[in-house]
Amino acid sequence: MLKQFLSRFPRKPSKSDSVDRPRSGSGSSPSSHDGGLQRTMSGNVISSIAKRTSSAVFPSSVVAGIEPLLSFKDVPSSERLNLFISKLSLCCVVFDFNDPSKSTPEKELKRVTLMELVDFVASDPPRFTEQAILAMCKMCVNNLFRVFPPNYGSSTSGCENGDDDPMFDPAWSHLGIVYDLLLRFVTSSSLEAKIAKKYINHEFILNLIDLFDSEDPRERDCLKTILHRIYGKFMVHRPYIRRTIGNVFYAYIYETERHNGIAELLEIFGSVVCGFALPLKEEHKIFLWRALIPLHKPKYLGVYFQQLSYCITQFVEKEPKLASIVIRGLLKYWPITNSQKEVMFLSELEEILEGITLGEFQKVMVPLFWRIGCCINSSNFQEDSRIDDTSSQRLVIETLLPARPLPLPPPTIENVAERALFFWNNDQIVDLIAHNRHVILPIILPALERNIQSHWNQSVLNSTLNVRKMFTEMDDPLFQACHDHFTEEQAKVSLVAEERKESWERLENAASLQPLTENTAVLVTPLATSVTC
Repeated sequence: MLKQFLSRFPRKPSKSDSVDRPRSGSGSSPSSHDGGLQRTMSGNVISSIAKRTSSAVFPSSVVAGIEPLLSFKDVPSSERLNLFISKLSLCCVVFDFNDPSKSTPEKELKRVTLMELVDFVASDPPRFTEQAILAMCKMCVNNLFRVFPPNYGSSTSGCENGDDDPMFDPAWSHLGIVYDLLLRFVTSSSLEAKIAKKYINHEFILNLIDLFDSEDPRERDCLKTILHRIYGKFMVHRPYIRRTIGNVFYAYIYETERHNGIAELLEIFGSVVCGFALPLKEEHKIFLWRALIPLHKPKYLGVYFQQLSYCITQFVEKEPKLASIVIRGLLKYWPITNSQKEVMFLSELEEILEGITLGEFQKVMVPLFWRIGCCINSSNFQEDSRIDDTSSQRLVIETLLPARPLPLPPPTIENVAERALFFWNNDQIVDLIAHNRHVILPIILPALERNIQSHWNQSVLNSTLNVRKMFTEMDDPLFQACHDHFTEEQAKVSLVAEERKESWERLENAASLQPLTENTAVLVTPLATSVTC
């Protein structure tokens, strides 16, 4: 009995043939390696490799007398699951890819075995038993779950620097096939969720989400698809997945501002929001207010802005009453000193205003148009520039729900003032403004007049004149009344400024007539110094 029990343990590898688990990693779509990962070894070559290495490098993987190096077509149908388990056990060995010349035959043998497993899972196998599910999860744990080096946290892909190339994991020749195998396994009709949920459990999902911090974009893309399929198949795990993703967002917003997978996690959550039932649960609204809206605050917003904007607009489409809450949140985190982020905020505001109801618009129109007025007076202008071109290439990613693609951004306008004035090109927003012109025009008109008087950019000046003309055509008596009031206010301001200037001149003259003593302050006028500013 003891001898039979001990025989189940893998043989201890020799010191010279020991293997190490790779420590770096990062991810693309599971299909990206299909073309390049072809079988290059014949059965004779595999057999010769096996003779040299199987006992020394690989653990004992024989299950129920099935040799793992056999082909699936060489065993009876009743024994193929046992062979599947044996091959999974064989693939639990992890190699060091930092040295390409080390264990080359063994690496190729494992690659070919993984490809055989992918083909088997894709060929409509019999129902997976608990032993097979356990073996599959164990193989994924050994190959995929790892701790990234410290430099991953300090050199995040959240950085909007196009000069930083992404890191690619040297072990991708194995990792890519393992991810493809896991995806096919999770989506297989032979996998019963009621049985698999004991092994694809909270700990497994947590470790899977931790891998989103990988620097390899191929790995993150694979993880995105796999986690989405797990969310769809295992309904019992859905609340936990949402909470775990929320915890990643909270840590990113309030602690580190360093994470490589925020865009991918938001893309997953965007498809999740599409499936929310109405009316929305309170927990979903809390998540919107506590996680999604504060995600506008970090300085690397450009990396994941497209996915975040999609999530926000999906919430508003589901429940239009949330529009005013979202707009208040955007005004709370408005990037006053960052012109690129201001342009992003204005773009998102336009999308929200296109679907807002009149009642919700009236709740926020006063603070909203005070902010838009400030943007109209912005002097920022960067001609022929683009908002984070290199990052935007990552942002246009294939959506998880083909029927609801991510909306394409409008033509990029870098100028804050011109982007704010662009609102008046949207018929839906103009209709909202027209219905509430008695409130909005007194707020916006001073900003328009200041632009006409002093803005340096001709393009902004022309847009301002067009908006001014629209208001005159909309309600000329109201415009004249507001213009007269603005003129009166300007006259009052000029009068106060003149009085203040005269008061200071009197003080300067009085001070200049005072005799100089040791402890008397001396007023230095611009004419008294030879230094010019």
